Amino acid sequence: MVKAGITVGGWTFVSRILGLMRDIVLANAVGASAGADAFFVAFKIPNFLRRLFGEGAFAQAFVPVFSEVREKEDEASLQRLVNQVAGRFGLIVVLVAALGVLGAPVIAVIFAPGFAHDPGKLALTAELLRWTFPYLALISLVAFSGGILNSIGKFAVPAATPIFLNISLIGCAVFLSPLLSPSVLGLAIGVLVAGIIQLLVQLPSLFSAGLLPKPSLQSDHPGVAKILRLMVPALFGVSVSQINLLLDTVLASFLVSGSVSWLYYSDRLMELPLGVIAIAVSTVILPKLSREFTHSDAKASQETQTWAIWVVMVLGLPCALVLAVFGELILSTLFQYGAMSALDIQAASDSLAAYAAGLPAFMLIKVLAPHYFSRQDTGTPVKIGLLAMVANMIFNLILVWHLEHVGLALATSLSAWINALLLLWCLHKRNWYCIDGIPIKKIFQLGLGLLLMAQVAWWAPDALALETKSIIERALWTGGLLGLSGFLYLGGLAMTGIRYTSLLFPPSACD
Repeated sequence: MVKAGITVGGWTFVSRILGLMRDIVLANAVGASAGADAFFVAFKIPNFLRRLFGEGAFAQAFVPVFSEVREKEDEASLQRLVNQVAGRFGLIVVLVAALGVLGAPVIAVIFAPGFAHDPGKLALTAELLRWTFPYLALISLVAFSGGILNSIGKFAVPAATPIFLNISLIGCAVFLSPLLSPSVLGLAIGVLVAGIIQLLVQLPSLFSAGLLPKPSLQSDHPGVAKILRLMVPALFGVSVSQINLLLDTVLASFLVSGSVSWLYYSDRLMELPLGVIAIAVSTVILPKLSREFTHSDAKASQETQTWAIWVVMVLGLPCALVLAVFGELILSTLFQYGAMSALDIQAASDSLAAYAAGLPAFMLIKVLAPHYFSRQDTGTPVKIGLLAMVANMIFNLILVWHLEHVGLALATSLSAWINALLLLWCLHKRNWYCIDGIPIKKIFQLGLGLLLMAQVAWWAPDALALETKSIIERALWTGGLLGLSGFLYLGGLAMTGIRYTSLLFPPSACD
């Protein structure tokens, strides 16, 4: 489990670093302009649906059923399941993508109603959507392929696949966009090209594993109906945080120009620790929890869940603090060039701090939801998700008028905490996971390390002070302060007696 987590986390880290390089290129090229707002909306809509159809709902419904069939039935039955799911699922996502292309102008109005006052900006969003929406079908099939490979213990290829999106966008931004008008059209084309490449790189691994899908529209395998039945509620349950982020974009379209971009850049920084830590852990524990449920191994399930919670706390809490305290410094070092001004950086850092307040909750959601899906229970996360989404809407309406785009980010964080705590409480109430297994005392011990690392914030310069500094000077400031804060955090852990081996095994095994 730990080795697999390191593999997934390592490739995810590479992908996120490339993602930051991509965003640096985008910030330098388009900054927080009207064209940037249009592209980010056109990219976020299919990306949001991809997380519902692909990484979210489908993966959580497919992996437990695939694992069950693999454990209990023969290879012929497993291949038949793969073929029939490929046919049905593929048809659904292709039809959705086609409707998205045909209805791009309507979708642009629905998801960015605030753009209606600027017909040119709205028309550009619709044009970009026609290029980005097919990405939904392609990347959903990538998620299907990755689900198969993850279930048989082949984590490297699915974890490495996202790097091609970043490489494609960087390449198109540098070489294609300058040749087109508007230049952001090159970015939209880059999204489509990336989806094609990401699907193609999965095929050799599927072929070598003997599980290359041969799409079939038949549905006589009982696992197909079970997956579709589990997928419908999971479409909502596992992706509530993404729905909340999309609602932020909808409301931000009514605010001053640049608000969508500020939220995008701050969200992108938050995605780095979320992907490297929480999504990596979630990817690894889902097939493991599914096998443990199939074998009725409650003790192993308890230990797996405790380990997942502990890892996201010991790594996630300092990441949240770094983003909240050093957000302006990091954003300035990465993005404050070309079209990106110091005022843009300050606005983005404010929303980043608000998002950072919810980062531990986002991480907990990622590692708690798989426990429900491993037991083929998609209903409970849906009910909890509905409550969280309603809470997010209420918080949005209360906070947006006073805090503008920062209020949208803070509302998302507050609703994430409601979601995470309810997921944990329901696991405990059903005796699926004992809350007493959480190392509460050790989590409080983390507070000393967090307190020590926060002291470095006094030396962090703001965006205006960095405006005249070179990229090397900014990098030295950022690297030095982050390195010092990390050293103090690890020193604080050592002082409280927390051993680093606790990241390899559940804390109870290390006491």
